[in-house]
Amino acid sequence: MPPSGGGGGTGGGGRRTTVIAVTAALAVVAAAVVTGFVVLKDDGEKTSAQDDPKPPASAPASGSASPSPSTSGSSTPDPSGGGRGDDDGVKPVINGWKPVISTKRLAVFDVPPDWKVEPGMSSGFLDDKGKSVISMSSVASYKDGACKADNSLGGTGTKGAQGAKSEADAAETEALSWVWAAFDQKKTGRFAGAKAKPFTSDHGVSGYTSSATVTGVAKSDACATDGKAFTLTFKNKENDLVTWVLYSAKGVKDEVPDDVIKKIMSSMRPLPSAS
Repeated sequence: MPPSGGGGGTGGGGRRTTVIAVTAALAVVAAAVVTGFVVLKDDGEKTSAQDDPKPPASAPASGSASPSPSTSGSSTPDPSGGGRGDDDGVKPVINGWKPVISTKRLAVFDVPPDWKVEPGMSSGFLDDKGKSVISMSSVASYKDGACKADNSLGGTGTKGAQGAKSEADAAETEALSWVWAAFDQKKTGRFAGAKAKPFTSDHGVSGYTSSATVTGVAKSDACATDGKAFTLTFKNKENDLVTWVLYSAKGVKDEVPDDVIKKIMSSMRPLPSAS
């Protein structure tokens, strides 16, 4: 489960300060002086389900949580191979949307045109001591600066899930872990997680999907909010477990609608082989 006491007040439970770091050294300095949301140059290392905190013990998976989805511009790529731009032949499968490409996870999905795609970057959340508690790579963010100049209402990306008991277990665990890390590290609200369900995207990726919410989060500052997260865990073409994550503020004007989340997840597909 999360650290005793829930860590610090990051995400919706406190400050969500964005830090852009182009070197590992700068990342260390940044982590020492701020808490909250962090965007870092992807280091190319594989992460696993074992790297993340366990979900709150008070949040068993159940069918009563937020319903699971069903089938119904870019940055400079990182030379380490964490992602690549959309100018190398990878096109969106949803007309007018943008591809989010991960060469590390060998996966692609699309996001709406108003999302900011950051190929080759990793993002995640820090505790109040500046320690990273969760992260994902080849990311896209939604409505940067919606509350403060340096935060966003949501984000999405992919991460490793090696070491998970199963695809279903990874999907459930990650959903709860992300709402805890992003919105309520102090565990002031009520966590609820949905039991994972089988899922097949419109482009042949099969795995398990889950979702989680945290509601009743203490309003510790103007940006504190309830939150939700959706996940999909599957095996890529190298048989590695991968988890796609999308988190969003909940109960706010510009919350990412569930039907948009379903549409994003429906676009998940294997990364085409380079020509």
